[in-house]
Amino acid sequence: MLNSKITKVSGFKAKLGPGEIEKLSNTAKIHGLSNLTLITGGARSGKSLLAEQLGRESETPVVYLATMEEMHDDPETIMRIDLHRSRRPDDWTTIEAPFNLSDAILKLSDQKQTCIIDCLSLLISNILLKTNGEGTHFPEAREEVLTEIGKVLNAMGQRQDVKFVAVTNEVGSGIVPENALARSYRDLLGETNQIVAQAANAVFLMCVGLKLQLK
Repeated sequence: MLNSKITKVSGFKAKLGPGEIEKLSNTAKIHGLSNLTLITGGARSGKSLLAEQLGRESETPVVYLATMEEMHDDPETIMRIDLHRSRRPDDWTTIEAPFNLSDAILKLSDQKQTCIIDCLSLLISNILLKTNGEGTHFPEAREEVLTEIGKVLNAMGQRQDVKFVAVTNEVGSGIVPENALARSYRDLLGETNQIVAQAANAVFLMCVGLKLQLK
């Protein structure tokens, strides 16, 4: 189970009860998920390739939780999905989970396995677009995002029989976006990445196909 003890930068210490992890700010530190590896980096940096490599090397059944919805009227989306599918071994199981990722985790079969989540970036985007519209409802969107991320981490803590490899994007290195929706996405994904990275046992940063272990 996820250890819910947190330590804030200011030195204040507090304990959160079950289900309250979503209230954490980005200054909090979470410890306890020995079965989670997080992979981050920019677009086309090799994040998914590393996740797939870890899946192949695990020597366990692999489940691929895909957070991108297949949109038949969007050729670019179809091309990206087909590219990812073409790289997966035939014996991997793919489950689409654009929303309610925590439920998909809890419903995984009861066996030792590796679960690749690709990716948290799209999960946050899906929730944000559903809740935030044009960027005018940031507090509501933040509540939805952090609630779901809290549920995801708690679900991982309940599934110690599963090794999780989560992929996410690093989007905070550029200029401040001009429109409110893009700023909301940058801020929410950055906060999510900090929370998940603190909970993870290992964190890798990918750049030009090369990996740097941060944790």
